[in-house]
Amino acid sequence: MPAHAEGVPCWADVLVPDLAAGKHFYGELFGWTFGESPPEFGYYTGALSDGKAVAALTPPMPDQEPQAAWTLYYASDDTDATAERIRAHGGELLMEPMDVAEFGRMCLARDPGGAVFGVWQARSHTGFDKEGEPGAYTWSEVNTRDAAAVDAFYPAVFPSMRSRPVPDASVDLMAWEVDGAPVAARCLMTDDWPASVPAHIAVYFAVDDCDAALDTVTRLGGQVHFGPLDSPYGRFAGVADQQGAAFSVIDLSKRVGEPPL
Repeated sequence: MPAHAEGVPCWADVLVPDLAAGKHFYGELFGWTFGESPPEFGYYTGALSDGKAVAALTPPMPDQEPQAAWTLYYASDDTDATAERIRAHGGELLMEPMDVAEFGRMCLARDPGGAVFGVWQARSHTGFDKEGEPGAYTWSEVNTRDAAAVDAFYPAVFPSMRSRPVPDASVDLMAWEVDGAPVAARCLMTDDWPASVPAHIAVYFAVDDCDAALDTVTRLGGQVHFGPLDSPYGRFAGVADQQGAAFSVIDLSKRVGEPPL
């Protein structure tokens, strides 16, 4: 596949303290198979759905906090220039721009509301080979308590993004568009959210059946954080794997109501 347009979510990986356990969980839940885990790349392990790249699993580096979590990456035409805009608009660089062999160039950052994200400038690795189908990435939302700062930040960092308030949504929601198409959103975390939940990016993966997926999550030792809920975009729920990494699942075929966008 060609590289994603700048500002479009293009890749996701999950930090798992126990790589074997992570492969078992996601292999059972999504039917993923896995590539090699080369030690020279920190045992970074690609996940495949129908032979197509959909995500990756990685154990923590020796000096890294072993906190299980998903990270979403936005495409960039120039990681270094994007990193400068992150600094200039109130973000924090957690990892300076670096080359990843011939695969691409990346950095990690935190937005002004506290959510962590990645930036990926594709070379040989162009990102998701499959999207919007069961077993693959389909959507993401930046959940934050500082909507004003976040709404200003992402379009400034990725100039191709355009903001569009979502009318008649049940929550305070801002859509981000690239080339006129919605690619991600920002959701305001209200007082209904537990204070212990930090700002984060919710990464959604499509499934054939949301309720069946929740049964699998709990059977494998994971947790259901909320849902399932019906929406105009599908039946979805927030979950965590058995090591604590949070993500969402959605059945795109079960839609209730008219979408506001």
